[in-house]
Amino acid sequence: MGDDTTGEKQNQARLIIPDFLSLQECKELEFIHRSCSTVGYRPNVFSTTLSHLIATNSPHLIIPFLSIRDRLKEKVEEFFGCEYELSVEFTGLISWTRGASIGWHTDDNRPYLKQRHFTAVCYLNTYGQDFKGGLFHFRDGHPNTLVPAAGAVSIYTADDRNVHSVDEIIEGERLTLTMWFSRDSAHDEDAKLISLLSSNMPCSSSKSEELLLPRPASSNMYWFCRGQEQNEESGFNICCARIYGAGFDIYSTEEQLSCSDFSELLERPLQLARSKVLFEQEFTNILHALQVVQFLWWKAPAQVNSLRVAKRREVWLLSELQQGKIASLKFMFVKDNELANKMFRDDRCYLYEFDWTEFTVAVDELEHYSRRLQKELVMSLPHWRTQQIIYKVPL
Repeated sequence: MGDDTTGEKQNQARLIIPDFLSLQECKELEFIHRSCSTVGYRPNVFSTTLSHLIATNSPHLIIPFLSIRDRLKEKVEEFFGCEYELSVEFTGLISWTRGASIGWHTDDNRPYLKQRHFTAVCYLNTYGQDFKGGLFHFRDGHPNTLVPAAGAVSIYTADDRNVHSVDEIIEGERLTLTMWFSRDSAHDEDAKLISLLSSNMPCSSSKSEELLLPRPASSNMYWFCRGQEQNEESGFNICCARIYGAGFDIYSTEEQLSCSDFSELLERPLQLARSKVLFEQEFTNILHALQVVQFLWWKAPAQVNSLRVAKRREVWLLSELQQGKIASLKFMFVKDNELANKMFRDDRCYLYEFDWTEFTVAVDELEHYSRRLQKELVMSLPHWRTQQIIYKVPL
């Protein structure tokens, strides 16, 4: 990463650490982002925040962030000599797709961000391998150019000593975990997240043991157009685009496809198809289907198939009528097919010979994974409420 990737490079304003995150941690966060992201804060940028995971009934997906947040906060405090002084202001997964860029700026150059003191950016994928473009430049000091590599982290002050820019993304999707830190505890995100968790978690122990299934947010959070106009006459739904980009089709048993707000269809049960074959199981909604698809490609078919024996599910050949309905749905939700493919075509899904048995295992294994995280969340929440801090609880 940069001119020298050995050891820790530091000056008074920044620190670059290669291999801070393991590749497994990077891949898990990538799975979460590709399963849950919404349209972001600037053109061609997509984001997944912890508050969004809670709001969409996926609070258990906060768990993989915990040890990373703890380690990053400790490293920032250690390097800048401010032990026990910092609060986490923001934690989020950010991806930049084709056309995204940012000119010279600092992270506190807007009046409402003056409380921001430090920034940490963890790169979750690699320049040249997963995307092209997207180099990170500091205007002054050394190193002045960072070449993103999965697992590396850059930590720097959010002031005019670290004016920076990001080159335009030419191809692929550049993915980071970004955290902002403040000395002002009034901007601590943990207290807000704990309040959201307390309001959204099941009250009874029996309910808390049930599998948490995702629930889509407002439809305009998932709709992307050129220029980011909120206009369903063009553009595409990003959840559908990721499913189509992974080689799957969407099928609904709804009789009427032209309801007044057709995005409501994505909040209802639907099925997945591939190569004129329909998978038996109905998924609760589009986010549930997307999580299964992304879980499969996170684990890779060969690894998924080695995990456990799946509950048997049937597949059927699609009729001409069903194929017509699938085509209608694709037209509804991906009106700009060229743009969707440029941003979200996932070549990983074409590296393997697809097998519905492996997909069936992925369905069951995602449920097992979610239950494990949910159990840890339920056991951790009382400690978080007491301390008003979200952290990795020894269980």
